[in-house]
Amino acid sequence: MNTQTTNESWLKKYYFTRAAFSFAWLGAAVSVAAHSPNIAAVLLVCYPLWDALANLVDAQRSGGLAANRPQALNVFVSLAVAAAIWIALPNMNHVLGVFGFWAILSGLLQLGAGLRRRKQYGAQWAMMLSGAQSALAGAVFVFQAQAPAVPSIATVAGYAGFGAFYFLVSAISTSITIRRKRAAGVV
Repeated sequence: MNTQTTNESWLKKYYFTRAAFSFAWLGAAVSVAAHSPNIAAVLLVCYPLWDALANLVDAQRSGGLAANRPQALNVFVSLAVAAAIWIALPNMNHVLGVFGFWAILSGLLQLGAGLRRRKQYGAQWAMMLSGAQSALAGAVFVFQAQAPAVPSIATVAGYAGFGAFYFLVSAISTSITIRRKRAAGVV
């Protein structure tokens, strides 16, 4: 198995893992966390922590942090955002504002990573679309954070749902690319 195939297989597993986590987070957010502010707080902090860990592992598997600057920056930004969310709690308007700024920045960084990977692996359209949509959703969150209505974890649950969907589509798309290459005898 060549390096290209190994990297594509890694991406497939990575995208499936990210989808599974996001779907699990979404399930917890709309069920248990909807009735427990403490669980909601833990979930809101854990979401960017998971993103930091996932980007760190992916960057290390894909040539290191120095070779993957968008992901390296995303690691540090996500860690800082997790801390900022923890500090902002229990003020959900502030939490949503922090989450919104993070969604903008991490979305743009994901878009950058998708554009870079598209040249190498193809099948990155869902990640690029996800990054762009994340940035747009973040702008909406920042706007909503200014409103007098107090948001809840449900406000960001849809964001996690779309993220899960895009990671699942990326995993399936990468799987199809790998199968096509095998069928064509490229790998």
